[in-house]
Formats: sequence, C-alpha cells, structure tokens
Amino acid sequence: MPSLLGVRLEFLLFALTLVGVAIFHKRAMYVALVGLATILSFKLAADSSFDLVEHMFGGPDQEGEWRVLLNLFGLLLGFAILARHFEESKVPLLLPRLLPDDWKGGFVLLSMVFVLSSFLDNIAAAMIGGAIATVVFAGKVHVGYLAAIVAASNAGGSGSVLGDTTTTMMWIEGVPAAQVLPAYLAALPALLVFGIIGARQQDRFNRIVKEGAAGVRIEWRRVAVVAAILAGAIAANVLMDFPAAGVWLAIVLGALVTRAPWGELRHALPGTVFLLSLVLCASMMPVDELPSPSWVSSLGLGFVSAVFDNIPLTKLALEQGGYDWAMLAYAVGFGGSMIWFGSSAGVALSNMFPQAKNTGSYLRNGWHVGLAYVIGFFIMLAVNGWQPGTDLHVEPSTEAGP
Repeated sequence: MPSLLGVRLEFLLFALTLVGVAIFHKRAMYVALVGLATILSFKLAADSSFDLVEHMFGGPDQEGEWRVLLNLFGLLLGFAILARHFEESKVPLLLPRLLPDDWKGGFVLLSMVFVLSSFLDNIAAAMIGGAIATVVFAGKVHVGYLAAIVAASNAGGSGSVLGDTTTTMMWIEGVPAAQVLPAYLAALPALLVFGIIGARQQDRFNRIVKEGAAGVRIEWRRVAVVAAILAGAIAANVLMDFPAAGVWLAIVLGALVTRAPWGELRHALPGTVFLLSLVLCASMMPVDELPSPSWVSSLGLGFVSAVFDNIPLTKLALEQGGYDWAMLAYAVGFGGSMIWFGSSAGVALSNMFPQAKNTGSYLRNGWHVGLAYVIGFFIMLAVNGWQPGTDLHVEPSTEAGP
C-alpha cells in the first residue's frame, strides 16, 4: 500500500481531514464528507482486499459497520430530543437556586454539569451548563470557566455508557457498562482540580449573581419522557443489542403524552452526519499498524484527542481491541477537553460563546484541564492498574476436535 515516510496514506488522508475540520469548523460536515469520499476512493482504487459491501454489511469474517452506524445515528438524534425535553421540563431553571454565593457556586455548577452528563449526552450537559452560567454570571463568563464546563461534561460522561458518544460506541460494540464505570476513579479527582481552579477564575472575573426563578412549575410529563428514553436505551441494549430502538420507541410513545420537539432533529442532523462520517473514515484505517494497547498509549490518546476528534479515535481503538476500556473512556473522553475543538461538547459550547474559539486564549486560560487530566489518569492507574477488558474481536475457533 502507498505510504509516505513509512506512514500509510490512509492515515495521512484521515489526519488531513481532521486538520480541515479544526480549521474550517463552520463547515465541519462538508469537510468530513469530502474526507470520507477521498479515503473511500483511495481504498477502492489502491487496496485490492477492500470490499465496500462487505465492510458495510459484513461477510464470513466480519459483522460489518451498519449496526454501529445505525445505532449511532439513532442515538445522536434521539439524545437531541431527550436534551430538549429535559430543558423544556423547567428543571434547569430550578438548578441555580442550589448554588452558593461565592466561588463555590461556580464549582457546584460544574458539579451539576458533571452529574447531568452521566445520564444526558455530554453536548446537552455542556449547553445546559452554559445556559445557566450565562444567567448567574450576567453574561460575563471567563474562558477558563468555559473550558471547565467542557471538561465537566466530558468527565461526567466518561464512566457512563449513556453520558458520552464515545462510551455509547463502546457499549454498542459490546463493552459491558461495568467495564467503563471505573473511569470515575480518574474523573472525580480531575473534577476537583479543574473545578476549583476554574471556579476561582470565574469568581475573580465576575462573581455569581443569583436570581431565583419565581413561579417555575416543573413539567413532569417531560421528566417522565426523559426517564422513559433512558430506560428504553438500557432495555433495548440488554434485550436486542440495539439501544437506539428503545430510545425511539420511548420518544414515539412519549409524543402521545406531550408534544415532542421534532424541530431539534433539523439542528442535530448536520452534527450527526459529521460524526458518522468520521466514524466511517476511522473504520477504514489499517488498525494493525497502531501502537500496541497499554496505559502509555492510552495516556497518549488523551493528548491526541485534544487535537483530533475523540469519536474516530475511539472507533480505531475498538477495532484494535485489547484496551482497558475505562482508562480509554477517560482518556479519549476527557482528553478532548484540553482544546475547544477536541470534543463535540467543546464545539457546541463554543457556538454559544465565540470567545472560546480563540485557541491560544483557550489554552492559556484552560491550562488546568490538562493538569487535571494527568492527575486523574495517574490516580486511576495507581488505584486500578491496567485492566484490559472484553476482547471484542475474538474469532470463534474453527479447528476440528479430535
């Protein structure tokens, strides 16, 4: 296969696609689609062993990508509906009442985002946190605190298969939820580091101003729909290995109880197409040439995910197998917080706060996120060690018995 300086051309094309996404972030979907078309054309022209139909729909030696892609498509759009239901339930309007008046109020808000992200998609948790921050800080939010909101959303979802697209991908591929849960051994100490520093930054920049939300009435029907969507995802994954089916069954049934926010699909579709394009690109990479799984390579993937989107990195790791899935979930999930375009939550929040798109300012003011990542990682390594999880690609033996 063609290579440049010993690097396969597929990896170079993929890297160029991700660099293009970082530079032309306003046209990310189109950049990803062009990258997908380029990589696919190259594979079809240069790799005689590549069969697109078999790659998508499976064959004697592989299952095919259709299940993962269809699940992700359904889950990403479904979680957008879930996030809007949660927002319109009026529950977020009551959350500021729980905040203390000094810097600890900023820390408690970050902790709320952390908890929300454990069962909501991290994008939704980050946007809810940003919306509350706009209110309680009178629209003056420090860039370092914005980095902390992104970090809280990614850290909170790192140990939950419902809280982050990367962990959901692991779940879909067959990683048990219990093997992802230990990521909180790293995520919780990391929250203390970036949370306290980020909250103090915000307190010095603009102190919290709380105004109680008077007359708020929670819409319990929407709360019930949110609970049903989460329960449907878990039940459908256990019973039929297809969580998206349970999500959409709950959404449709919930529409009979309260009005569904169908308009969210239009807003979520470009981001969904973008992410699926990157996942499909990653699925065509020659994973046998990646570094061997270890805690060192996992640590490195966290820094790589700060520059390149963590979803394709997760896809590559799942294809390779042999990782400690909790360590990987923390690394690629939280590591993407170190730069604004390293995670979907960062991209979404920077659309609300354009000042976060200044990469130099984000790095200078959000330095505590990188520090928290390293501290959390080594605490987890010291407590839990390196625990390779379920091997997802073990082929059944075909040898005849005696």
